[in-house]
Amino acid sequence: MATYKEIRGTQIEAVATDPSNPVEGQIWYNTTSNVLKGQGYAPAGSWATVNSLNSARYAMGSAGATKDAALAFGGGPPPAPGAVGITESWNGTNWTEVNDLNTARALAGGAGTYTSAIAAGGDGYSGTSESWNGSNWTNITSSPNTGHTQRGAGADNTNALFFGGSPYASNNQTDYWNGSSWTEGGNLNTARQAGAGSGKTYTAALAIGGENPSGEVAIVESYNGSSWTEVNDLNTARGGAAGADGTQTSTLFFGGNVPPVTAKTELWNGSNWTETTDLNTARSTLGSAGADNENALAFGGSPSTAATEEWTGPGPVTRTFDDS
Repeated sequence: MATYKEIRGTQIEAVATDPSNPVEGQIWYNTTSNVLKGQGYAPAGSWATVNSLNSARYAMGSAGATKDAALAFGGGPPPAPGAVGITESWNGTNWTEVNDLNTARALAGGAGTYTSAIAAGGDGYSGTSESWNGSNWTNITSSPNTGHTQRGAGADNTNALFFGGSPYASNNQTDYWNGSSWTEGGNLNTARQAGAGSGKTYTAALAIGGENPSGEVAIVESYNGSSWTEVNDLNTARGGAAGADGTQTSTLFFGGNVPPVTAKTELWNGSNWTETTDLNTARSTLGSAGADNENALAFGGSPSTAATEEWTGPGPVTRTFDDS
């Protein structure tokens, strides 16, 4: 039988720290952790459980451009006074409670990053909106959309898009926030609430799934800054799911209510949806953040939980070998 050296042309190295750029098939022994490791390739992505929110809740607003930096705000159970103003910031390892929303609420829409975000609407049907600068929430002009469970996309607190919401029989409204005022955009083709949004800018966003009087929908629409176009449907219709704050061509959609509550996860490549690895904890009305279909964060949700999971998409992976 061939040895590792004969196959790879080198012996297994003993190193104090893992190689910074290992190649597939490379194996090494880490003398600091005293374990044998190797570089492989994961053909499917996976969810990993990480540190939980400090406050279990659902129906919260959320923002974040990567799984390593997210914001969770408000939540319930709705409506107020059961709803809260609690805001937590995620640094890739832990959640830290920061300054509360000025108006406690659940079912708010969220867009932006963990240092620059917008919270729009929520229970109470007021359109109440606030801007986050990384330290504090500031009241801004109320959204013209007074429905709750509208969904958002956008880059920061000067570039945000919100769409849909209740009453779901008729709400196909789209509104753009430019940092100082709201402008109405093109209407969704299908009115709905409790869908998900994805996109880093108001000129390139996705509206994913949701629910309307016909029940849960699988409909997905793409926005170009002025109008919505229907693209390929989800494999599983559902409302109350979350989308990674990805791009128009690369995102992830997970959780929700089929019914019942589900852990299903689907990956979008710009053309089609593919079912992939489920969440570890099935839930709906959860928070989310992320960069694309290889980088996402899921947190909170109903049944009320503080569970947080991070998604790593298909690609290179370092594995640790044990005695089993």
